[in-house]
Amino acid sequence: MLNFHIITLFPESISAYLSSSILGRAQKNKKISVSFYNPRDYTDDPHRRVDSIPYGGGPGMVLEPVSFLKAAQAAAGRKRNVEFIFFTPSGRQFDNKIAQEYADKATNSKNFHMIMLCGRYEGIDARVPEILNAKPFSIGPYVLSGGELPAAVLVDAISRRLPGVLGDDLSIEERRVASSKVYTRPETLKWKGKEYKVPEVLKSGNHKKIELWRKENSKY
Repeated sequence: MLNFHIITLFPESISAYLSSSILGRAQKNKKISVSFYNPRDYTDDPHRRVDSIPYGGGPGMVLEPVSFLKAAQAAAGRKRNVEFIFFTPSGRQFDNKIAQEYADKATNSKNFHMIMLCGRYEGIDARVPEILNAKPFSIGPYVLSGGELPAAVLVDAISRRLPGVLGDDLSIEERRVASSKVYTRPETLKWKGKEYKVPEVLKSGNHKKIELWRKENSKY
């Protein structure tokens, strides 16, 4: 099983997505597990505060290290096959190749654990990923408000590559010729006085021509 442990101040921001559809079924079928750890539950502050002003000045607040380290410690426990990840715009660009590498790690081990650190505000104290030897990842050349969306992206992209999650290995688009244009019924769609038709080649039954058309309109 592949076990995702997500350390975040806002688990509700992605929990619904991760428990729905394919990922929900994957959890039900024991292909993956998803657990959340809120750093506020690991602070001694009576108001559950986990941020403070940054050294050197500047706007915004920085997430304090101790509560995140305690949450990471709770997630890791005495488990083996554990890998820490944190999200930063300057991290390595996450892609399908990396997703497959993690899926292979999970497939080739009895239990594999990915612990994801989701920052907010101005980020997490830099000593946290240093202590945990966490790998930095980015999901794109832009800045987000926190690490929750990148965490959800990694869970989705990796999980769908695990055997049995999609049901059919060919459902993974990059393992087959997949077009960026797909069609279903009706054959002729009438909308606001115009007609939009399915390309003739897709109705031809000529598999070589269909395959060529898909290559010409391939996503990848």
